[in-house]
Amino acid sequence: MQNEKLFLTFDWFFTHFTLRLNRWNQQINNLRTMDNNNLEQITFGGGCFWCVESCFNMLKGVHSAISGYSGGHKDNPTYEEVCTGETGHAEVVQITFDPKIISYAQLMDVFFFLHDPTQLNRQGNDIGTQYRSVIYYKDDAEKAKAEEALKTSEASGKWSGTYVTEVTRFEKFWPARTVPSGIL
Repeated sequence: MQNEKLFLTFDWFFTHFTLRLNRWNQQINNLRTMDNNNLEQITFGGGCFWCVESCFNMLKGVHSAISGYSGGHKDNPTYEEVCTGETGHAEVVQITFDPKIISYAQLMDVFFFLHDPTQLNRQGNDIGTQYRSVIYYKDDAEKAKAEEALKTSEASGKWSGTYVTEVTRFEKFWPARTVPSGIL
């Protein structure tokens, strides 16, 4: 029985890792073959970035969703450093998308669907400031869109309680490793 559980666990991780590598290769090929002048980026955090990234990578019009870190004070942080909560970073996903296919507002709808924006510094069992709900903006127009999306979602009544989602100026994005160390 233990060998069977070990095999199933290994099989799940191997399959998940292989799918991630295939998706990563597909993203690289997409980025090489498309007109980058028409693409936009959005960066936000809503809990565990691996889960959020996987969901956004499935959307038509999303050319890449990459897990990483933003909002902290340390350059090029590691997963282990961010997990201590001492670097100030949030686990985020940086999404490159074609606004002719999927809009900023549609991405925000998905963002607010995927996580509970009323939970302060946590998502489910993931607890810490690195799991905070945050939208990073690059200019005043993007800030206005983020604030409008937040107000619209909160008014919808989907989540009971007050939203704690931060709307913060984007400074820097640090890509995460493909797999957190210790998983494989």
